[in-house]
Amino acid sequence: MGKSTSYVSKHGDENGYIAWTEQENDIWRRLYTRQLSCIQGKACDEFIDGLERLNLPVDRIPQLSEVSDVLLQATGWQCHPVPALIGFGEFFRLLSERKFPVATFIRSERDFDYLQEPDIFHEIFGHCPLLTNPAFANFTQLYGQLGLQASKEDRVFLARLYWFTVEFGLLETEQGLRIYGGGILSSPGETQYAIDDPKPLRKPFDVIDVLRTPYRIDIMQPVYFLLQSINQLDDIAEMDLMALLEQAKALGMHKPLFEAKNVKIAS
Repeated sequence: MGKSTSYVSKHGDENGYIAWTEQENDIWRRLYTRQLSCIQGKACDEFIDGLERLNLPVDRIPQLSEVSDVLLQATGWQCHPVPALIGFGEFFRLLSERKFPVATFIRSERDFDYLQEPDIFHEIFGHCPLLTNPAFANFTQLYGQLGLQASKEDRVFLARLYWFTVEFGLLETEQGLRIYGGGILSSPGETQYAIDDPKPLRKPFDVIDVLRTPYRIDIMQPVYFLLQSINQLDDIAEMDLMALLEQAKALGMHKPLFEAKNVKIAS
């Protein structure tokens, strides 16, 4: 969205079946095996429950229909194949229709450890398990509905709400910090960093605070926002989020907790 990529999504046949190569399936297997080990004791219970429910294959990339069958039964969501990058309008529209956009490519060996673009591993492993959870599923749809109606300026603010929940959200549970954000859960480095590293700030979730907080996509996050439970997303969804967005705009942005570099910074 708004940048270029060297990756090209694969097209399915008339039944949506995608023929993945042996090498692509092997990359999935290695990513899946590594990350499954990384998230033990760090992912939230709802994510683990969803992962078990999806019952993803370890040795091959799942077909989207396999994942959709489970999501449809659980929360009415389904996976929707998209190009490697899509526009914000299409992104919001799909979410508003309970269709989760999945770019049908997997990272190359060169990008095995880090990839800025969301590939099929990030989308299916990182996000789809929690789409079996009603609170997360409903919040994600509402976000799409808000974004679809928002101005270009307001979408910049809304992007921060998505970033600090769906992508990089943490829970503060009785068992300690747990991860629910897919951007963390699909990254071994960020999984370790978000839970164990003393450097980042970990702040109680406040919508206006979140909307005023800039972020960068190409660094470990300097700040995370903590929910008390995944069901708190229901409470957030019931707020007048666009009115809170106007308050955030009036107050202005927080000073970035990162150095500006000569790269595109996501807002």
